[in-house]
Amino acid sequence: MSVKTYDDPRLREQRPVIDRHRAARGARLAGAGFFLALAAVVVLTLASSDSDAGSGAAALPERAASRSVAPAGGAARRSAGVAIAATGDITLGSTPVLPPDGARALFADVERELRGDLVLGNLETALTDSGTSKCGPGSTSCFSFRAPPAYARRLEEAGFTMLNLANNHSFDFGAAGQTETVEALDTARLGHTGRPGEVAYEQGGTVRVAVLGFAPYPWAQSMLDLDAARRLVSRAAATADLVVVTVHAGAEGNAATRVPHGPEHYAGEARGDSRAFAHAVVDAGADLVVGHVPHVLRGIEWYRGRLVAYSLGNFSSYRNLALSGPSGIGGILQVSLGGDGAWRGGRLVPVRLVGDGTPLLDPLGAAVDAVHSLSHADFGPNAVRVADDGALGPPSPG
Repeated sequence: MSVKTYDDPRLREQRPVIDRHRAARGARLAGAGFFLALAAVVVLTLASSDSDAGSGAAALPERAASRSVAPAGGAARRSAGVAIAATGDITLGSTPVLPPDGARALFADVERELRGDLVLGNLETALTDSGTSKCGPGSTSCFSFRAPPAYARRLEEAGFTMLNLANNHSFDFGAAGQTETVEALDTARLGHTGRPGEVAYEQGGTVRVAVLGFAPYPWAQSMLDLDAARRLVSRAAATADLVVVTVHAGAEGNAATRVPHGPEHYAGEARGDSRAFAHAVVDAGADLVVGHVPHVLRGIEWYRGRLVAYSLGNFSSYRNLALSGPSGIGGILQVSLGGDGAWRGGRLVPVRLVGDGTPLLDPLGAAVDAVHSLSHADFGPNAVRVADDGALGPPSPG
């Protein structure tokens, strides 16, 4: 890595933290340079019904797509490739406390890395002017987030093509708020996934990608019912070349960086067994699993030739997330897969949240250091290889 500077005053505020990461990094060898070229975006979104939808909400009615390309076959499918970028938790403030200028500057420093056939984020803000907050008047222990529906256009301008709605904040303003959020995303030509029975499709050239979101809540496709999750993923795999699963699971906070064995709980909620879920959906046909909810980075596992990123941490905020310590760093996962799911390459782009929660590219790569250490601590020989420049790869043989 090149010598780092502190030209941005917002990063300069973090210099003591950055210097500590620089000292820790000194013992590690620089990895081979890697740059993941990403293709132009061709967007296609489709929601389909499924009889195994999660409990507590009706499965979505089937909707026809405006364009359809059948899954490629044989040699064409193997030779084709798809570029995927994914982030962790996205919050956009909460009305009336909102980013200035309609959030135009919020993603300015990072949007050049938000490029791919599929650019996926976890939206933890209802885009609505309607509905009633789940929090009672004067509550100090309940948090609900909403921003104007027009903010969907800003997400599209930043580079996102699809947002996950399977999380604990997508229903902060009830069914009316969720409905308006979906309408805002549709208006901005953004895909969405995560409601019960919802499968979205993204087209990358001749390769069709199915995207499914899961969370332990009744308004989302349940990640607690592993049998139903397997069936839904298996059915999606039968209609697409690749399957990407995004999941909102696990405990939260700076002490939640490790991926435990067994179920997790937080604030009285059952938050699922992240390992068991990830392994179940890969066994059923998922080619990539991307996690979030802990608001901190977690390790990345290589399981049966597929990458499982258990948490990408916080990606953006505006005065509504704690950003001290591990909560202040996150990453953009960039992955290239063949049309048959074969690994072609990947990279973790390190991000640091500064000021009121603005994401900046982190020249010191704190996220890379964290994921390198956590992956080996939690997954040993099955840890994804993380080079000093953020390049990702399968575990080294032996």
